[in-house]
Amino acid sequence: MKTRVLVPTYQELHTLASIVHRIFEHNPSVEVLVIDDNSPDGTGELAEQLKIKYKNLDVLHRSTKNGLGAAYIDGFKQSMDNFDVLVEMDADGSHDPKDLVRILNEIPNYDCVLGSRWVSGGEVVNWPKSREILSRGGNLYARFMLGIEIKDATGGFRAYKTKALKQIELDKIGSQGYCFQVDMVRRFLKKGLSIKEVPITFTERTIGTSKMSKNIVLEAFWKIGIWGFQRILLRR
Repeated sequence: MKTRVLVPTYQELHTLASIVHRIFEHNPSVEVLVIDDNSPDGTGELAEQLKIKYKNLDVLHRSTKNGLGAAYIDGFKQSMDNFDVLVEMDADGSHDPKDLVRILNEIPNYDCVLGSRWVSGGEVVNWPKSREILSRGGNLYARFMLGIEIKDATGGFRAYKTKALKQIELDKIGSQGYCFQVDMVRRFLKKGLSIKEVPITFTERTIGTSKMSKNIVLEAFWKIGIWGFQRILLRR
């Protein structure tokens, strides 16, 4: 299946070259699209230089930084008509390209395959206990409010079949941050699309700073709560 890996970037100058190299090292048949949000540190310029070295790499330059969700949606729209599978993957090295092999092995049988930290065999490395509690708690909250069984709906390492993505009204998605990942899961499940979780190892970044913020957490708490109450009210 023709596959493109979408890698959003904002100020990832010191990690991008390494992750691109490792993606192609372990998955030589895929293509990569770097989606740069006008990084002031020169990440976009580096991505253009990497295009010379890697013939299966392309770059989408966005003029402003307006959220992870918007970046992925732009990448989906540019890619859906030319690829069978689209992958979401972080640029900071937290997602191991070796795990992408496992994800892509499963995607022929499902509409979406999630790389999961919280199923058997999944793990996190170098995370403080506070981050683990936040992630586990957020996923428990999502399962309770949305009535889903997915263990890691907030995870950002996943693959979609494009024929399934085309059933989702992407222009109606306003979620950003990690809330975007939960939003995509709930929309897939509402459409009756199939989702499989496979274990991955998530390693906390060692270079640069995390994009996690209080606003991202609050957005997820608020929107998941709204979706949950809507689900309950519609059942009455």
